[in-house]
Amino acid sequence: MARVFVYGTLKKGQPNYKHMINTAKGIAKYQGRGRTVEKYPLVIAGKYNIPFMLNIPGTGHRVAGEIYAVDDQMLRFLDEFEGCPDMYQRTTMRIEVVEWEGKSGAAGSSVMECFVYSTTTYQPEWVQLPYHDNYDSSGTHGLSYVLRESR
Repeated sequence: MARVFVYGTLKKGQPNYKHMINTAKGIAKYQGRGRTVEKYPLVIAGKYNIPFMLNIPGTGHRVAGEIYAVDDQMLRFLDEFEGCPDMYQRTTMRIEVVEWEGKSGAAGSSVMECFVYSTTTYQPEWVQLPYHDNYDSSGTHGLSYVLRESR
């Protein structure tokens, strides 16, 4: 099993979470909440309001998300779903565990390596967009994500 950190539409309660719980696509076991150790720009971009973590370490915010243990089948699905390696690139990042599933209270200062889908293939003007630390499709930003089947 590989560990994957998701920060956008694949999180619980977000438009593409259904893929994380679809066992026909593989196994994704929720592990807990985390955030990037380094700061990154998380922007909402393009005509479909897609969340992108720009791979510019040291800029932006520590990005919040969820940690999953996934099997090889789910990892292959996620690579395809995320347009890897053209739209997003799957790299390892250091993630601080904020809370483990099933354990109350903080996780302490536990840090682990997780795969993250971020991008180096972004439009230059995206760097000027507002940076977010936590993505929610129906957030106050007013930029609701457009599902693929609605495009």
